[in-house]
Amino acid sequence: MERLNAILVIDDKPEVHQAVALALEPWVERVESAASPEAVPALMASTRFDCALLDMNFAAGERSGREGMTALDAIKAADPALAVILMTAYGAVSLAVESLKRGADDFLLKPWRNEALVAAVREAAGRTGAARAGTSLDALERSAIAGALDRHDGNIARAAAALGLSRPALYRRMAKHGF
Repeated sequence: MERLNAILVIDDKPEVHQAVALALEPWVERVESAASPEAVPALMASTRFDCALLDMNFAAGERSGREGMTALDAIKAADPALAVILMTAYGAVSLAVESLKRGADDFLLKPWRNEALVAAVREAAGRTGAARAGTSLDALERSAIAGALDRHDGNIARAAAALGLSRPALYRRMAKHGF
């Protein structure tokens, strides 16, 4: 497997970051860490991550997963394509289900087996790559349609011909992109 560029680990325990870094060393160029969700926006602004591993609880004694869910929402808002694997030592089925509904890609219980961690990260990175490829193709298609419509003063028939599409096909694509 080709090495991944960068993984983000958000956990308040340095030993978790170290364990992830050691387990993923053969497969990942670098593992960045954040001790709290507050540090994540700056890291995401400076680096394009292949996936993120996110702890569910950051306050001492907290076990609800509320902090992790809030961080998950913020990560997905900043980069909807980034796959997020949630981690917790206090796993409950209801928490896993809720996290998946809110956009998490996987749920990993601590302590994990390294093989399970590697597999989860590889799958998540694959989903990130696929989502980003799809997003960029959609963006290119939307841009091409907007440009053709602009060049032809909104004339659908001429824009469709310039794009090599039928008018119904152009209408479908326009609806897809919110024109």
